[in-house]
Amino acid sequence: MAALAGVSVEYYTRMERGSLAGVSDSVLDAVARALRLDDTETTHLHHLARAAGPATARTRARRDRAPEIRPAVRRVLDSMAGVPAFLRNHRFDVLAANPLGRALYAPMFTGSPALPVNTMRFIFLDPHAQAFYPEWAQMARSGAAALRIAAARHPDDQQLMNLIGELSMRSEPFRGWWASQDVYVHSHGVKRFRHPAVGELELAYEGFAPAGEDSLMVLTYSAEAGTPSGDGLELLARWAATQDSIPV
Repeated sequence: MAALAGVSVEYYTRMERGSLAGVSDSVLDAVARALRLDDTETTHLHHLARAAGPATARTRARRDRAPEIRPAVRRVLDSMAGVPAFLRNHRFDVLAANPLGRALYAPMFTGSPALPVNTMRFIFLDPHAQAFYPEWAQMARSGAAALRIAAARHPDDQQLMNLIGELSMRSEPFRGWWASQDVYVHSHGVKRFRHPAVGELELAYEGFAPAGEDSLMVLTYSAEAGTPSGDGLELLARWAATQDSIPV
């Protein structure tokens, strides 16, 4: 592996042991090619190397500061009348949601009506999660892998580390998947839901970051009109209009 990466055996051995501070991007890219890492894994390797370097007081303060939600972002969420949407941070805290987004994730909000609500705590610790997600094991495994990405990008975020510690203590499945060291980025794909009011939904999701906010992501869910899931979203909207208890 050292030969394939173009570095000495001693240097590569230090890297394998976690001594990544000061390693150049070109060497990291060479190691990634030698290991046949995909784009997500290569980016994760670079994040780990940056996390191993010294962090200035200004950098730590920026990482710890809670991002402000611009009023324009809230207006955009609320304007998506036919699309469930919410805003989350890198800790997977839901910071804002439009009415249809709150209706879609009604089981999550039932246990914790006030924002923020943490989707990882819901997935791993709420007994209703496995009924809500027909593919719960896949969801949970990718969730643990996404948290590993977040931990590498935000190594000085104590709240994030506390969340990972809590899940490790309270969830045996999380401990197992965390130990596997998989990495995953939630940016787009398809999710299946078993909603208690409208039944099965298969929705495409897209995530995008508001300009200038690398730790925030807007997630939207949609379905093609005329399909069973498209009809289900219309039914969900009618159901949401009758609910006074869905938190704002």
